[in-house]
Amino acid sequence: MLRFLNIQDFVIIDRMEMEFVPGFTVLTGETGAGKSILIDALSLALGERGDVGEVRNGCKRAEISAEFDVSKSPELVDWLRKNDLEGHGDDDSVCLMRRVIEIGGRSRGFINGRPATLQQLRTAGKKLVDIYGQQEHQSLLHSEAQRDLLDSFSGSRELAQAVATGYRRWQSLLQRRMTWEQNTAAFVSEHEQLELQNRELSTLNFSPDEWQTLQTDHSRLSHSASLLETVQACLEIMSEGESASLTQINFVTSRLNGLLQYDTNLKGMLDMLESAQIQLQEVVYELGHYQQRLDLDPQRLQEMEERLSVVHAAARKYRVVPDELPNLLRTVKERLEEFSQGGNGEAMAKEEAIARDVYLKLAKKLSVVRDGAARKLTQQVTAAMQTLAMEGGKFTVIQISLEQGNAHGMEQIEFQVSPHQGLPLRPLAKVVSGGELSRISLAIQVITSKVGVAPTLIFDEVDAGIGGRVAEIVGGLLKKLGAERQVMCVTHLAQVASAGDQQWQVVKSSDRANGGNILSRITVLKNQERIEEIARMLGGVEITETTRKHAAEMLRVGED
Repeated sequence: MLRFLNIQDFVIIDRMEMEFVPGFTVLTGETGAGKSILIDALSLALGERGDVGEVRNGCKRAEISAEFDVSKSPELVDWLRKNDLEGHGDDDSVCLMRRVIEIGGRSRGFINGRPATLQQLRTAGKKLVDIYGQQEHQSLLHSEAQRDLLDSFSGSRELAQAVATGYRRWQSLLQRRMTWEQNTAAFVSEHEQLELQNRELSTLNFSPDEWQTLQTDHSRLSHSASLLETVQACLEIMSEGESASLTQINFVTSRLNGLLQYDTNLKGMLDMLESAQIQLQEVVYELGHYQQRLDLDPQRLQEMEERLSVVHAAARKYRVVPDELPNLLRTVKERLEEFSQGGNGEAMAKEEAIARDVYLKLAKKLSVVRDGAARKLTQQVTAAMQTLAMEGGKFTVIQISLEQGNAHGMEQIEFQVSPHQGLPLRPLAKVVSGGELSRISLAIQVITSKVGVAPTLIFDEVDAGIGGRVAEIVGGLLKKLGAERQVMCVTHLAQVASAGDQQWQVVKSSDRANGGNILSRITVLKNQERIEEIARMLGGVEITETTRKHAAEMLRVGED
């Protein structure tokens, strides 16, 4: 429900704040006072396209803010949460829609203080307010809105969602099967190639650890002769030759040790020599062991070279480095697993047929429900038209059969109307005038009010081309609808205005302090003020006591 609307510097409004209440509210005032401007401003906050020409003359920007109570709109609250546009804190019962249009052409939108796109504003707006008046605002002109309204009226929204889910699954399986069939030859060829690669790479039985070991061992074996020669030479120099290093160090150590009793300063040098002697002895020991382990087996070297040759050949064949061969085998096995899980054409066709049968069963059930609701809605709206200055007119819900069906069922829904007797039935969007469309929409909304989505309905001049008793009926219908939803109506007819639970008057005045600019103002009328306004709307150059009495009587009847 709309609770508050703030408008700043929009067209001829400098600043206007309005607090809304439940029920049926009428907006009245002389032509050009700015009644419809209020609706245009609200439409901007709900995502309608704006224009710099709507910024009030001499101002930098126009700004509109609308606050809604969404405590009874769980679908909208869920949408806000999913799009990170929920209200601040723990209170998610408030939705604040804000729109700013700058004189330079820039437009910005916000939902609950967070930047929002125009599409997001429109999506939220459709769940908050339905505006009836000019044809571009009529949601009922669109086939999808007509279908949704019929499904709501029939109580089959959940069934319609199940149909959509079933259709998407069927189409997904159908597409999978068709893709498989179109690419069967390619799939077979790829599968055969993968099987060959799997056999070759599995037979190779190659691992990263083996590659590292092969490289290390091959390097050692291929240089084993050189290694033996070098090791032997080192041992000769250090311990086995006539002038071996260890022998020389032992000699020096012995001589210095004999002199230590004469000069203790030699102790430090002697310690270092003994340490070097121990280190050198360790090296000789390790070299000896290394020499014993060196393998001069030419057969083992040949085997390693053959293994390396096989590995390099496989790497060249598959255009990878040897290290990547194990990863390639893993990828091949994964792709083969996908093939095994993908099934075959026969299994795919069977699964698809099951999904199609599920969809058709749900869609046919939805068609039966829609057919009953269509007849009921046709009868009730046609009956309402007879009381709304469209005697002899007809309304009908046409279900256009779709051979293959779609996500919305086996039929396309279309509202058709014949405004007057003798005229053929044609689509709603093509045949009715603005006034007729508003009245038909009003009748539909009253009939479907208990299942409607938008909690706030706004009717802009639904009284075009009517008067007298028909105007009273329109007022009564709006009042009845106001018991179910929040309803606002811009009207020029006293009969409609007198039915309102509350009445606002929009007036136009000259702002002398700012060069005589025309400004629009709004006033909430009390009892006596309502009588004066209704009397003005009844007409006449001069408002007489008789006119006031008539106005007061109309208000009493409207209250009843």
